[in-house]
Amino acid sequence: MNRRRACQLFGLTTASALHANEKETFQLRYLLSSAMYGEMSLAEILPEIAKTGSHGLDLWCRPHGNQREQIDDMGHEKALSLFQKHHAKPTIFTRYGLGPFGLAPEMPIAKKFGAKILLCGSQGPSEPTGQEAKAAIKGFLEKMKPHVAAAEEHGLTIAIENHSKQPLYHPDALRYFAEFNQSLHLGIALAFHHLYKFTPEIPALIRDLGDSQIPFIYFQEHSEGISKKAPKEIEMQQMPGFGGGLDYKPIVKALKEINYTGYCEIFMHPVPRGVPILPSSPEITAAINKSRAYIEACLSEA
Repeated sequence: MNRRRACQLFGLTTASALHANEKETFQLRYLLSSAMYGEMSLAEILPEIAKTGSHGLDLWCRPHGNQREQIDDMGHEKALSLFQKHHAKPTIFTRYGLGPFGLAPEMPIAKKFGAKILLCGSQGPSEPTGQEAKAAIKGFLEKMKPHVAAAEEHGLTIAIENHSKQPLYHPDALRYFAEFNQSLHLGIALAFHHLYKFTPEIPALIRDLGDSQIPFIYFQEHSEGISKKAPKEIEMQQMPGFGGGLDYKPIVKALKEINYTGYCEIFMHPVPRGVPILPSSPEITAAINKSRAYIEACLSEA
């Protein structure tokens, strides 16, 4: 039994035997995605963190937003002062463009801003299953070892999204990841919208992975408007509580059962990428709060 699996089993045992009171007061830790606001300025977005009940910011770069570029443009010291002014931190640096093997230059910057997570996708064969997934994930984790060691030195965790057309996609690959990953500084950015072909498996998958393997979750579901232009009400169905088909009650129940301590984020993709999901920051914040109220209602029934 490896250390990671032992931690998972210990966590499940203690959660059921020792933390009944904690589970009664279980709370989700929300983050706010800067990409929801398109390329609006950080000065406009940062006040919305508290308004959405969020613990921090998920900082995105182009083509989905440009807030990561903004901190370079204004200078890091000025950007740090802006975050301090609003009592905020960029908890996550989302850096898909760098890839899982190109994160090293970003690590000291993320550490400087007090971030906890670097987020990206995986690299290798597309959507393997079964034994092919096992081999692909073992190979990927082996290649990740020096990058994970560097992340640990910087006090960071690398979160890998289960993205379509990548190795970490199918539930088989996710479970093999959990079996073979032994670092607390590497985990899964669990994206429900990429699991839409396997929706019934999501609650069981959360339990199988356990709290220690999931530092971050996207509260987003698949929609016709996720990748092509559609009426706004269809596009918005990616967000919880906006009429999409994903039932969050068994999902949040599973999160409560594993006493989930990672972060979660209400999210959607606009078409085209890089535009705000709605015309103004108050409208965007109100939509996020509508989704959060829905999630919290589901949680109260869990």
